[in-house]
Amino acid sequence: MNEMTPTLLSAADTNLVPVYAEIFLLIATSAILLIDMYLKAGKRNLTYALSLLAIAGCAVFSFVDFNAGTTVFTFSNMYVSDPMSNLLKLFTYLATAMTLVYSRQYVGARDMMSGNLGGEFYVLALFSMLGQMIMISGNSMLSIYLGLELMSLSLYALVALRRDHAISTEAAMKYFVLGALASGFLLYGMSMIYGATGFLEINKISEVTSAGKADPMILVFGLVFLVAGLAFKLGVVPFHMWVPDVVQGAPTAVTLLLGGAPKLATFAIVIRLLVEALPSMAFDWQQMLMVVAVLSLAFGNITAIAQTNIKRMLAYSTIAQMGFVVLALVVGNTGSSLTDAAAAYSAGMYYTIIYVLTTVGTFGLIMMLARAGHEAELISDFKGLGKRSPWFAIVMTILMFSLAGVPPMVGFIAKYAVLQAVANTGMVWLAVVAVMFSLIGAFYYLRIVKTIWFDEAADTSAISTPLDMRIVMSLNGVAIVVMGVIPGSLLAVCYTAMQATLAK
Repeated sequence: MNEMTPTLLSAADTNLVPVYAEIFLLIATSAILLIDMYLKAGKRNLTYALSLLAIAGCAVFSFVDFNAGTTVFTFSNMYVSDPMSNLLKLFTYLATAMTLVYSRQYVGARDMMSGNLGGEFYVLALFSMLGQMIMISGNSMLSIYLGLELMSLSLYALVALRRDHAISTEAAMKYFVLGALASGFLLYGMSMIYGATGFLEINKISEVTSAGKADPMILVFGLVFLVAGLAFKLGVVPFHMWVPDVVQGAPTAVTLLLGGAPKLATFAIVIRLLVEALPSMAFDWQQMLMVVAVLSLAFGNITAIAQTNIKRMLAYSTIAQMGFVVLALVVGNTGSSLTDAAAAYSAGMYYTIIYVLTTVGTFGLIMMLARAGHEAELISDFKGLGKRSPWFAIVMTILMFSLAGVPPMVGFIAKYAVLQAVANTGMVWLAVVAVMFSLIGAFYYLRIVKTIWFDEAADTSAISTPLDMRIVMSLNGVAIVVMGVIPGSLLAVCYTAMQATLAK
């Protein structure tokens, strides 16, 4: 045989079944973009409907893969379909779909695109979701980075979508510059790890580092840049500076796309790059993450107290909430037991999922109160909501209680799961620190509840919202209570998925 004849790929390399969801979304989003070009302004509700159908199609493919419970590698092991990736994708679809439902009225009222309900918002949201899906299933530093950039570039464009709005433009500039810096850190860390191990594939990196065949000095330097880049994407201290300005400056619909589903994808790449690729260096990266977690809990909760802008307050709240997620990563690898590690990491995954669902509902209510020419961004805008709309005031109260960790809301169960994982490793002092700062954080959440029910309304006009938004918002609030009363199912699913992923 001629030595120039190409080597045939194995069956595993040509298996497209695990990638059907990504392929379907790419084709559907491209079709939606083309269809939207020929729609008149009054007919663009079709773009919204097609976007939801595209997400539903992806959910079908991922649910079939999740139900199979198998782990499949493809594209020369650059892509993996495992229980963790499929579970996180399903919640990514849910969060993105809820975001589109909550955003429809807001986007149309502000004419953010070329004509009422222009398709740019929806198409960029779908491309951002495609990037998140690639991140979640990435089994190579290269595929993870490509997914990250696809997601990031779509979000940069979304933040800058209101071209004539000075605050949004400023937020877009800050997000782009600091996001590029974070991507540079991450890429530089990846390149150093590649230089030390000779591999881009997650499994191969783990084998080389665990065998002690890589230069430890280069690995440590690469790890520092890797952790810094991941901390930027999570928005935790000391790499948090972009979060408050971007969350406040971006249109609320875009803020929801920034603070919701991407957190699930970021959690996934933290697991891939640190837990799966560098388990032998767990002591090093866990020490760094411990400092990051404590600083985030302290800074986020204390600074949020002084805020009068609710979007900015929730931005600092996000920093503190991500501190809890990092706590689960800190204690996950301290023991040799796979069961203990799976319990800790699944608690982190559970916390991230619950945080995303609660945050999506919170920003959805902020958009519900907004109207043309007025952004409901101040805490004072929630005065008298209990009289204007008692049901949605109850929903907002549920969401605030959940974020504060008040039982029986599901946020309490999420915090308890993480704290239990921390305490089980003997780091009781760390659990005590987390509880103390959570108590401080409860103040600004309860302040919103007080404003809703006990302050007189400055605006007594009726709240007009589409039927689909009212239904989804109601289901969102009910789900937070139900999952808090019956938390076992999702916790068990997260644990099973994480255990299967770590065992592969």
